[in-house]
Order: sequence, then structure tokens, then C-alpha cells
Amino acid sequence: MKRHLLSSLLLITFLFSCNPERVHYTTELKQEMADSKIKRITNADLIATVDNLGGKISAVIQKDLATQLQRTTDPAERAKLCQLVNLPRIKAIAKSYEVDIRLLGAADIQSKMLDAKEREILDAYRYSVGQKQVPISNIQKIDDTSYVYNAVVPLNSLICDACFGKDTLPFAVWHIGFQKREVVRRMQSSKKK
Repeated sequence: MKRHLLSSLLLITFLFSCNPERVHYTTELKQEMADSKIKRITNADLIATVDNLGGKISAVIQKDLATQLQRTTDPAERAKLCQLVNLPRIKAIAKSYEVDIRLLGAADIQSKMLDAKEREILDAYRYSVGQKQVPISNIQKIDDTSYVYNAVVPLNSLICDACFGKDTLPFAVWHIGFQKREVVRRMQSSKKK
């Protein structure tokens, strides 16, 4: 009888130790452990990765927004598109890469929601566009944990006209905000392949 009771108790203990929730968290635990390992990554590595990802993301979202703007002439619908509303592909990219995607214009130079560095960059972009120069993309380190990739939309693009055509100087800039942790994670996954 005691053996049967002991066997039953051991079987119950074994079954409870094989909890499926424990297996569910294994992948997350492995990712957390990999993230906490000490890695030697230089600032140049981070900047290069942000530049690479930012260039790819801005090209895709710019093409997607321009395509969607071509499909409608309704001013209300275009205004929503310019606010990046109802654009599932852009939302999916933002979620997948864990980035903050915004389309900025001249009015955003005064926005207190942007970092002072980024407002200065927007002002410099406005000046460059006013001088008929072609500005290049820019990466700003906002603090120890975040970077912003800015890419100017070409003036002849439908995006500038549809989204900022009422401005005295219609220009548009993509703001793509990266978190350092996600950039490092992307670097590690690309090195494994």
C-alpha cells in the first residue's frame, strides 16, 4: 500500500513538473538570456545597422504611401493616409521592427514632441530644400537607448504635394525611431545566419 501511495505521489509530482506553460516560456527565456550576454558592439556597428535598416524601411514605406495616395483623390482620405492611418503594411513594419514611424513636415520644426536635435535637423532640411539642395539621410543618437533615422522625401514626390502641399515650402521627412536593444537584437540575428 505504501509503495502504491509513493508511486502515485511520484507520478503526480512528475506530471505537475511537466507543465506546458513552462515550455511556453522557454523561447522567451532563451531570448532574454541571449540579450543579457555581454557583447562587443561598437557605436559604428550600431550606426551602420540603423542606417541599413532605416534605408530599407524608408524605401518600402515611401513606396507604399505613394501607391495608396495615387489610389484616391478624396482630400479626407488623403489626410488620413498622410497621418499614416489605415496603412496596414506600415503598421506591420513598425510592429515587426519595433520602430516608431512618422511623416514630418515644416510644422513639426516647432513640435515639442520631438527632441531638440531632431527639430534642428528638420530646420536644416527645410533650409536645404529652400536652397534647392538635395539633403541626405541622417541618423541622430537621441539618448543612450534610442536612435532616429531621418530620410527626406523627394520634392517631386506625390507625398510632398498631397501631405504638405499647403505649406509655403512643402517638404516631407521620414522619422524612424529605433530602440538600441532592438538594433542589437537585429545585429545578432543577422550574424547567426
